[in-house]
Amino acid sequence: MLSAMIEEQDTPLNGPLHFNALVRPHRSLSKRGFLIVMGILVAINFGAGAAFIALGAWPVFFYCGLDLALVWWAFRANYRAAAAHETVQVSDDLLLLRRVDQYGRVRAIRLQPYWLRVDMEEEPDGATHLYLRSHGKSYEVARELSPKERMSFAYALRLALIEMKSKPLA
Repeated sequence: MLSAMIEEQDTPLNGPLHFNALVRPHRSLSKRGFLIVMGILVAINFGAGAAFIALGAWPVFFYCGLDLALVWWAFRANYRAAAAHETVQVSDDLLLLRRVDQYGRVRAIRLQPYWLRVDMEEEPDGATHLYLRSHGKSYEVARELSPKERMSFAYALRLALIEMKSKPLA
């Protein structure tokens, strides 16, 4: 029997959960902030374009519009990427790691929590990586978190696994 099963579609675990975390990428600019930034850029580009038209360089006005379109496209791609997330759930007999990409495709990894090791690795530059390891396979989790948040996540997951493993069998 495989220690991990990878499935294209899967549903979250039901029943009592010892650990349930949702990790989403952070986006500091709200939709309202985006509208304000775009409004300012439109005003600046329209003003600059009007000035170039007055000087007789009317083709520059179209490049100002192209500039706005590229900024809008970059923000749209950024907001679409923010839809990606991952969940880590631990029940009595299963750890389910679900990754949803920006297009909504789901990849689920099921691990037996009794054999699971939670490892934190730190690089010389201070960057950290959190891995779930079982039966010779490694899965990096919580990549979207800051190093301090990742450390807290690892602590909470380890604690949940210890409590789950020490629970008497029914």
